[in-house]
Amino acid sequence: MVRRPMLAALGALVAGACSPVAVLNALAPRVGVRETTGLAYADGARHGIDVYAPKDAQAAPVVLFLYGGSWESGDRGMYRFLGASLASAGVVCMVPDYRVWPEVRFPAFMEDAAKAVAWARRNAAPHGGDADRLVLMGHSAGAQMATLLALDGAYLADAGLPPGGALRGVVGLAGPYDFLPLRSPTLRAIFGQESAWPASQPVNHVHPGAPPMLLATGDQDSTVLPRNTASLAARLRASGNDVQAVTYAGIGHREILGAFAPPLRLLAPVRQDVLRFIGEATA
Repeated sequence: MVRRPMLAALGALVAGACSPVAVLNALAPRVGVRETTGLAYADGARHGIDVYAPKDAQAAPVVLFLYGGSWESGDRGMYRFLGASLASAGVVCMVPDYRVWPEVRFPAFMEDAAKAVAWARRNAAPHGGDADRLVLMGHSAGAQMATLLALDGAYLADAGLPPGGALRGVVGLAGPYDFLPLRSPTLRAIFGQESAWPASQPVNHVHPGAPPMLLATGDQDSTVLPRNTASLAARLRASGNDVQAVTYAGIGHREILGAFAPPLRLLAPVRQDVLRFIGEATA
C-alpha cells in the first residue's frame, strides 16, 4: 500500500509543476469521456474553453470550473485530470481560461468568468448537459471568483443572465473569501485602490437566497488559511443560506484539488463529497 506521506508529497505537486500534472492528466480516465478542446466563449487568446462530457450524456449536470493561480497565472490545459474525473462520474465539466494580471485587473477577470457562465448555459445541451443544472466550482482564486459571481449578481446580470436563477450551486475549494487588508504589492496592483477592495470580498455580498454552497478546505493549508472558509460559511448561515463546510485533516492547498485524480483519491474524499453535493443541488 502507498503510504499517506508519499501521497501527500505527490499531491503537493499537483497544479504546481508541469511534470506531475502531466502525469495525472495522462492517467485521467478516457473510457466513456468525450473531450472537446479549443472552443471559445469570447474573442481573445485567454477566452478558450474545454469541455469534458460523459459519452451519450443527456441532460446531465454541468460544472463550470474556475482554476486558481493568484489571479495572475493558470492554463485550462492543466486540468484534464479534473474534467475527466467529473465526466467519468456523469457530469459535464467545462474549464475556461480567463484574463489575468498584469494584462487586466479586478474586476475584468470576473467579467470573463461571467461570460463563461453565459456560454456554458447556451452550450450545455450540445454537450449533453442541462443548462438548468449548472454548478459553479473553483479552486483557490477561482473559488473567490465562483463565490463572488454567485453572491454579487451584477456580473451575471451584465452577461445577460438572471442572477438568482443561473446557478444551482457553488463549490469552493480552498478559496480566499475574506482576505483584507491586502499587504502584498501584487495583490494591491491586482485589486486597485483600497476603496475598491471590499467589492472583491465574497463575505461582503452575502444575502438571503444565495445558491447552496459546499465550501471545503484543508487544515494544513498555509496558502489560503482555513479561516476564509469558516468566515464565509458563518456569514452564509447567519443569512439563512444552505451551506456545507468541510475541513479535511492533513490536506494542504494543492492536495485538495489533486484528490480528484485516481492516484491521489486516498488523500481525502473530496471527489466523493463534491459529486454528492452536485447531485443534491441539481436534483
